[in-house]
Amino acid sequence: MSQKLEGKVAVVTGASKGIGASIARHLAAEGAAVVVDYVSDHEGAARVVADIAREGGRAVAVRADVAQPEDVRRLFAETRRAFGRLDVLVNNAGVYEFASLEEVTARHFHRQFDINVLGLILATQEAIKHLGPEGGSIINISSVAATAAPANTSVYSATKAAVDAATRALAKELGPRKIRVNSINPGMVETEGVRAAGFAQGDFRKQIEVQTPLGRIGQPEDVGPVAVFLASGDSGWITGETLHVSGGNR
Repeated sequence: MSQKLEGKVAVVTGASKGIGASIARHLAAEGAAVVVDYVSDHEGAARVVADIAREGGRAVAVRADVAQPEDVRRLFAETRRAFGRLDVLVNNAGVYEFASLEEVTARHFHRQFDINVLGLILATQEAIKHLGPEGGSIINISSVAATAAPANTSVYSATKAAVDAATRALAKELGPRKIRVNSINPGMVETEGVRAAGFAQGDFRKQIEVQTPLGRIGQPEDVGPVAVFLASGDSGWITGETLHVSGGNR
């Protein structure tokens, strides 16, 4: 059976765990060679690479902070060195810190905007230098927070609204180069970060589940196949879209 991404090369930022790891595994399962970007979790990235290799796929781990231009240049240079080309970029790296207005600081603001927005721009800026004349697919991981904007998320929600706006603008700018740009906007997903923040259980989760028509929070495996769709020719006439993957919760 032919694989949807056979012969393609993908970079997934922030792919050592959670949604990024799931996306990396799903892209590899469809034939893509995958670069697993990470910043601090070397063990997690190595585990994702090993999982992909165990299934017969190809992957390498590269440490790069997407908010640092030199790291971003090295990430794509390593990609070319390992696999010789680039077809897909998944801008998944991101952070979140919830805070009331009184608790917002410049550090809180800049940490989230530097990684969630500047990192996306820098990675996209470098990626287009490596995409061939046949174009490619750029997938930004946004959030339902971009529109739902819960209380105490003024900065985080603003970063994700910026991601959605950048997605639309970049789709228009890069369309003539056959580069498609779309975003996936997940609802609450049970990741390591969500569990560490204490959101995976308790009243917050119950509240989200009540608000969600499909009655549950998401799992990383709910997002991976959507990334495959947006990376593949199946979505060849789709660009500038924000695709909610949230069980119907808006």
